[in-house]
Amino acid sequence: MPGRADVCTTPPVKIAAATPVPDAPRLRVALQRASLPAQAASCERPEPGSLVGEPRDLRSVDGVLKVELRLRNARQPDGTTRFCYLTPDGAQSPTLRVHPGDLVVLGLKNELQPGEAAAASAPPMAMPSMTQSRDRHDGRGSPCDSGQMSELSTNVHFHGMTMPPVCHQDEVLRTSIQPGDPRFEYRFRVPANEPPGMYWYHPHIHGFSSPQVLGGASGAIIVEGIERATAATAGLAERVLIIRDQDLLHPDAPPSASEPVVPKMMIDRDGDAANNGTGFGKPAKDLSVNYVPVPYPDYPPARIEMRPGERQLWRVLNASSVTYLNLALLFGRAPQKLGIVAIDGVPLNHDGRAQDAILWRDRISVPPASRVEFIVTGPPAGVPGLLVTRTVDTGQGGENDPNRALATVVATADAAEPASRLPASPIPLAVSTLPWLGDVAPVRTRKLYFSEKLTDPKDPNSATEFYITVDGQEPKMFDPHSNVADIVTHQGDVEDWIIENRTSELHAFHIHQIHFLLMDWSGVPVDEPFLRDTVNVPYYADRMLGYPSVRLRMDFRDQNSVGTFVYHCHLLEHEDGGMMGLVTVEPAVKSNVR
Repeated sequence: MPGRADVCTTPPVKIAAATPVPDAPRLRVALQRASLPAQAASCERPEPGSLVGEPRDLRSVDGVLKVELRLRNARQPDGTTRFCYLTPDGAQSPTLRVHPGDLVVLGLKNELQPGEAAAASAPPMAMPSMTQSRDRHDGRGSPCDSGQMSELSTNVHFHGMTMPPVCHQDEVLRTSIQPGDPRFEYRFRVPANEPPGMYWYHPHIHGFSSPQVLGGASGAIIVEGIERATAATAGLAERVLIIRDQDLLHPDAPPSASEPVVPKMMIDRDGDAANNGTGFGKPAKDLSVNYVPVPYPDYPPARIEMRPGERQLWRVLNASSVTYLNLALLFGRAPQKLGIVAIDGVPLNHDGRAQDAILWRDRISVPPASRVEFIVTGPPAGVPGLLVTRTVDTGQGGENDPNRALATVVATADAAEPASRLPASPIPLAVSTLPWLGDVAPVRTRKLYFSEKLTDPKDPNSATEFYITVDGQEPKMFDPHSNVADIVTHQGDVEDWIIENRTSELHAFHIHQIHFLLMDWSGVPVDEPFLRDTVNVPYYADRMLGYPSVRLRMDFRDQNSVGTFVYHCHLLEHEDGGMMGLVTVEPAVKSNVR
């Protein structure tokens, strides 16, 4: 119905004891679905304008976190498909809370159904062959060496965490779990030196990551202890806010009458609403806040309640598949200062030099996959507050990310206490023994570049090939079955990577297993007091004399970085379309010098 979130209301399947069952797999599926509430089996979402609830917290006990999740999908009346991680009692996408050194045991059951998969809204992309390396239908083999990639395959990437890229930990190239597989167990220990902050988990099946994440398959991970790095956060109530994108609930609706500009509708190469340069018009995707949708064209905001003038720590994850955020908090129309304490899971003072660092800003850019943690003060009683995302210029070839509201922030003395509060008297975090990354000279410099190509240059509607290429190599789409790394380095090395953008749209560079430091932006030095795992790379325009770029100082010093893993654009349509590469980190070279 217009103005309401569509929900699948199929009830749990009931099976009579005396009924003959000719199809055992279907019986298993029916029993699995019957074990959860109907709304859980259908990946139910709140109505627009709802109060923003918080994800269920699952906390480690005595150094161990045990989690059981099922991945489900549910086809909607409009043809889109929702995806959700479910706990045994039906909670969606719980927040996993751990401490450095904790053991995590996460069981995952793939319960994706072929009849629920949606082919609608797939962008025109040229796809490399997804032929599986082993026939998994004969009951033999292991998900660890499957390599099968289909709309029903899945795995989990623990985004931002410095864990070995091996099966049962954080390996996404070969690990592939199918609906017929038994429960798969992820078992890993959170590194003792993992910075305290916000990370996240999501599927990472090449070629099919976008629909699963776009459908809502994502959740937060909190490594506890940020109050030990930034004393100003001690004792604060904390709030986890996951902003996701989804296909438009009302794609054929005319623009809101309140919009001052009604630009001509255009479509980009990915099949989404194209950037029109005005800050208005139909967006490429709708957004949601903890699954509360904020749909085009009127953007009815979700509702966040706080006590008047209360200080909180907001931990915000941009779990969008393609949407950039440019966050601001307004009281009336006045932007408020937000105290940034961590970016991409790393506190600002994690270099061991700047104690209790806070970066005060009235606007925060958050690329897809990035996280930002900041101190916020609620509005006084009677003063309206509004969390918004301002327009992002994604380039002539990019998606349209216009100005829009996300949530009203309402000051009320009756506001519920947030689910989690930081310790009030923390023990300060130990100073890192490693030199600050910005002070380490790189052993080498590499150049990589983003590029795109139509399969038929004469047909603007033909499929797009997406590339990220090491300078000097031939551009090619990522081959998920190749064992040849594009880059080989050694554990212990520090390198500078220059990432150029030779396309007319903004890209978000991300690398697994490690963090990096932004050193310069198109040749202009920057001095950032924090590390990242995702960064925007500015787009190219015809008037420019050279390609825009970023210089990143890449940190391969951690022993957990040994292995083969990927780097890619985190606009998942681009990643799925081939914009990904392989890096192999070999063990450190032993010196003969004594």
